[in-house]
Amino acid sequence: MNDTVAAVFTSDVFWFLGRGLWLTLQMAAIAMVLAFALGTVIGIARYSGLPVLSHLAAAYVEAIRNSPLPLLILFMKFAAHLPKESAGIMGLTLFTAAMMAEIVRGGLNSIDKGQWEAARSQGFTYVKTLRHIVLPQALRKMIPPIFSQFITLLKDTSYVWWIGVEELTARGFILANKYTGTAQFLTILGMVALTYYVLCHLLGRVARSQEKRMAWLSY
Repeated sequence: MNDTVAAVFTSDVFWFLGRGLWLTLQMAAIAMVLAFALGTVIGIARYSGLPVLSHLAAAYVEAIRNSPLPLLILFMKFAAHLPKESAGIMGLTLFTAAMMAEIVRGGLNSIDKGQWEAARSQGFTYVKTLRHIVLPQALRKMIPPIFSQFITLLKDTSYVWWIGVEELTARGFILANKYTGTAQFLTILGMVALTYYVLCHLLGRVARSQEKRMAWLSY
């Protein structure tokens, strides 16, 4: 390792990137929780078969899935006039909620219709059947794709630097631009890329283990 590249590996550099990583994780976690809540409501609405609700839910999902995420984030910042971090979180939430809605709908569709008939025969209402019987079973099957969606969300947080949020990617570019050498510039970006890879790889292993567990429990 030559001196120009070695100069990059300092405590100040790691601390600077670490703060960006912490913000990335915070934004991803908040957006995921909000997206799961909103996506569950939209997914149930689409699954319900009620004409107005299902059509509105389907329209939302199709509109968001066919829209670029960066434009949604920019809209939250400049049209909704939200603070930059809030705009980033809301953009990520609204976009991810559409994906979560499809995961929820798929999970609900995987539950045998006999569960509904058995619950109705015991006097359960639609809401109680959904809440106490169908949704808990569907949630177990949704765990692997939820982990996979969180991996995607984690990478999508890199778009919020477009509106000035200093998350991991933004701090990587800020830091890289302070060095004049090409090797130093590429080293900084490589450190950022490696950080994303490690995080996504670990989450991917968790998702695969959960998928295997769900497959084993289905027998």
